[in-house]
Amino acid sequence: MGNASDTSPVFVSTISKEYDLLMGSLYSIFCLLSLLGNCILLLVAYQKWSSLKPAEFFIINLSISDLGMTVSLFPLAIPSSFSHRWLFGEITCQVYAACGVLFGLCSLANLTALSLVCCLKVCFPNHGNRFSSSHACLLVAGVWCYASVFAMGPLAQWGHYSAEPYGTACCIDWHAPNHELSALSYIICLFVFCYALPCTIIFLSYTFILLTVRGSHQAVQQHVSPQTKTSNAHALIVKLSVAVCIGFLGAWTPYAVVAMWAAFGDATQVPPAAFALAAIMAKSSTIYNPMVYLLCKPNFRKCLYRDTSAFRQKMCRGSPQPDQKEPFGSTLQRNKKDASVSTRFSNGHQESQGACLHCTEDGSLCHVSTPQRTACILTGSTYNEVTVSQLPAKLQADLL
Repeated sequence: MGNASDTSPVFVSTISKEYDLLMGSLYSIFCLLSLLGNCILLLVAYQKWSSLKPAEFFIINLSISDLGMTVSLFPLAIPSSFSHRWLFGEITCQVYAACGVLFGLCSLANLTALSLVCCLKVCFPNHGNRFSSSHACLLVAGVWCYASVFAMGPLAQWGHYSAEPYGTACCIDWHAPNHELSALSYIICLFVFCYALPCTIIFLSYTFILLTVRGSHQAVQQHVSPQTKTSNAHALIVKLSVAVCIGFLGAWTPYAVVAMWAAFGDATQVPPAAFALAAIMAKSSTIYNPMVYLLCKPNFRKCLYRDTSAFRQKMCRGSPQPDQKEPFGSTLQRNKKDASVSTRFSNGHQESQGACLHCTEDGSLCHVSTPQRTACILTGSTYNEVTVSQLPAKLQADLL
């Protein structure tokens, strides 16, 4: 594969070596952050899979598409940037470009579907309350099919893939519309159905949501909050979705502007450095989604904190140090043995080892991971088991 790239002039970088080194360095940082953030987000989602809301399915799908883009693009773009030329030949260039279009369009279509779901739940609650996880899965499948149509088009000779104008990566051939009608039709359809239409839907959806919120705060509280009134989960999803959409569109809009300039104007007048800068911003979109949701969504953040705390406690139990304070669970077990007293729950069942691994910092509230969804409450010096539904609303929100 390397011989083709050595002989073709389109695979030679047209920007300075300093710019290529900067691109390679930035791509390396984006790759590490994206791998770390998206893998953690998917792990947290796996841990709380049974309690995911339908709208959160799109967050998970967005993370999958971002991870796909990271794995398929960065390992090829980074060494090519540092080498000042595309290293992997024509066939790999076609695959690289198809993956970039597939995962990029999937992310945009996913955000469009998410905005519609948020609008449906807030502005049309009678219909939104019927939206289920199965509906979300169908929409997610539709998102991938929609993106696949446009990603496979150039491979079927509707449009073309080629090297980027700056030479160290591949994407759609933006010069082809200047001299080929089929390529022009592909670019027009791509712009209308994969940029202008999704952006319009996203803008209108969140505009309707804003008008609904301003028009009736009481109605929004009723529509957005779950029936248990424990949290404003859907309202938070709306806010975070807006943040992700702004970040994603902000990252991809410069590339769309430069691409349209090349496709519908004089392509020779577009500086390669403009494409390079726009590509850097576009690839940075892979890190926004996990940053927003892991840092700003309480239940994701609590789940991550709970898992890391449990891991630290297990590590401490595995290699205890004489001068370290024992974890709460270990202290409780040792005190039980010293007192020779078997602590029992209110239902008469003896406490199982590790039942209190997920306590709050003061040790007063623990989540017991059983199918019965129970919790244990510290009353005096003993723990009593209760069902989660019997707890106050605020404590239910903390646990769930």
